[in-house]
Amino acid sequence: MLTIGIDPGLGGGIAGLWGKEVIAIKDMPVMEKSYGKGNQVNPVGLASILMEMRVPGKPVRVIIEQVGAMPKQGVSSMFSFGDSFGVLRGVCGALQYSMSFVIPQTWQKRAGLIGESKDAGRILAIERHPEMYGFLKRKKDNGRADAILIAEFGIN
Repeated sequence: MLTIGIDPGLGGGIAGLWGKEVIAIKDMPVMEKSYGKGNQVNPVGLASILMEMRVPGKPVRVIIEQVGAMPKQGVSSMFSFGDSFGVLRGVCGALQYSMSFVIPQTWQKRAGLIGESKDAGRILAIERHPEMYGFLKRKKDNGRADAILIAEFGIN
């Protein structure tokens, strides 16, 4: 079964695992907003990535990190994040992919990352998948690393 893990932020990532092997890792596709300033998730780009990962005739399961409002986060940024989450759900639903949601604390606890630095997840993903080092070598690749760990959560 193909398991896809998604870190839903604009700096997030998408990782596809076949069994326990990482077969694809991508940044969240973004585009300029048609209203206001900033970026938003590109639904066409997202659909393209998700369709590229699948194997015809084989089941697909998507695990999406379900995050909520954080203290002192602005209204417009929370709306933007909710919009991204809705795009993810809509695209996965349209593709008829089975979806599950996991809060950060749950997958991070299983991965042993509670109380660790933001970069600890990236380091853990490299330790588990050293062949992915080229995709995870920068500190800003933590969204990709989180996507791998979220997918692993869905497998275990």
